Amino acid sequence: MTFDAMWQDLEPVGRAQSGGYRRFAWTGEDHTLREWFAAECRRRGLDLAEDRMGNQWGWWWDGPGTVDDAAAAGNSGVAIGSHLDSVPDGGAYDGPLGVVSALATVDRLRAAGVRPDRPLAVVNFVDEEGARFGVACAGSRVITGAMTPERALALTDAEGVSMAEALTAAGRDPSAVGPDAEALRRVGAFVELHVEQGRGLVDLGVPVAVASDIWPHGRWRFDFPGEANHAGTTRLEDRQDAMLGYADLVLGARKEAQLRGCVATVGKVAVTPGGVNAIPSHVTGWLDSRGPDEDEVRATVEELRSRAGHFGATVTEESWTATTRFDQPLSDRLRDVLASEAELSVPVLGTGAGHDAGILAAAGIPSAMLFVRNPTGISHSPEEFAERDDCHAGVDALTACVQDLVTR
Repeated sequence: MTFDAMWQDLEPVGRAQSGGYRRFAWTGEDHTLREWFAAECRRRGLDLAEDRMGNQWGWWWDGPGTVDDAAAAGNSGVAIGSHLDSVPDGGAYDGPLGVVSALATVDRLRAAGVRPDRPLAVVNFVDEEGARFGVACAGSRVITGAMTPERALALTDAEGVSMAEALTAAGRDPSAVGPDAEALRRVGAFVELHVEQGRGLVDLGVPVAVASDIWPHGRWRFDFPGEANHAGTTRLEDRQDAMLGYADLVLGARKEAQLRGCVATVGKVAVTPGGVNAIPSHVTGWLDSRGPDEDEVRATVEELRSRAGHFGATVTEESWTATTRFDQPLSDRLRDVLASEAELSVPVLGTGAGHDAGILAAAGIPSAMLFVRNPTGISHSPEEFAERDDCHAGVDALTACVQDLVTR
C-alpha cells in the first residue's frame, strides 16, 4: 500500500468529536491499531515479533540464519518506526507519521531492488504518550530497564485500573512484562522519524531536520490536602480548601519557569469530591517541566515543591529523563547521506519532546531522529499537521538514510 492509502486506513481509528484522537494503551482502539500494524507487516512478509512489553517488531531479513543469528555474528539490525497511541484529543501525526513512513520506506527499498546486508525492522512502540497510565515511553522504558515491571504494572489510570489489570483485560499476561535484552540485542541502530512539535522547520523554511538532543524533562504529582465542606455555609476563614494550593502551583509554575528559561505545565488535575457546591478535600495536580538546562529544570521544580509545602502538599516524582544526546556519528552520517543522496541541506534541531528514540539512546543503542515540518507549529492538538509533500519528503529522507545503513 502507498503512504496515502495507509494514512487513510488509520484516519478514523480513535477519532474524537474534537477532531483529535483518543488512542490509549491497551484499549479497544489500541487493539485495532496493533492489528492494523500486524496486517501491514504480514502484507510485506515481515516476521512479526513482540518483546516482553508488547512492542511490535516487523523484521525483514533475507540473509543467512535468523535475525538473532545475525546479531550473534555482529550484524545487528537497523530499526525504524515510532508509536501509534495518542494524548487525549491529540493530533494525527505524532507517532503514526513515523510508523507509516517506516512501512513506506520498506516499500521504496523493495521497489528499488535493495536487499539489506543487515536486518531491518519496523517497530510500533506501545504506550509512548503515557496518556492512560501517566508515564511516557512505558514500552521502551520497560524493555531497557529504565522502569521496573513492578512499577509499570502498578500504574493506574483515571478510573483506578492498573496496567496489570488492563493487560489482563486485553488478553495478555502481566507476568511476562519485563526487561528484554534479547530483543534489544537485535537492534544495532534506531532511526525514528517524527513530525516536528514546534516551529523550527517553519522558520527555517525546510521540510526535514536531524535531531541533536532531547531536553531533560520530568513529571511530578502534587497532592494537596483539604477538608470537604459546604460551599455556601462555610466561612472563608474556616475553610481548608485544597484548591488554593493547586492554584498557587499553576501560577507558580509559569513564574518560576520564566525566571529560569524553562517550560512548566500543569495539564491534569483531579479534584475530590468534585462537586460545584463542595469545598475540595483533596486536589492532585500533575506538573510537566522541561528545558535546555537540567539544573534550571530541577531548580524550577524544587521551588514549586517548597511553595507547595506551605499548603501541606506531598510531591512525588513520577518520571525523570536527563538530557539525551543522539549518537553523533549516526546523526552526522544521516546528514551526509541527505546532502549527497537527497540533495537536502538539513538543519540540526534540539527538542523538548520526549521520544522512544531518547530512551533507546540512553540505553546505549545508537539512535537518531528525523523531524518533518509542521506548518502549524502545534502538537498534542487536533491542529497538528504536516503537508503531504513534506510527508513524502520525509519518506524520501528516511529511505535514503536506511538504504545507506543496511547496505555495505
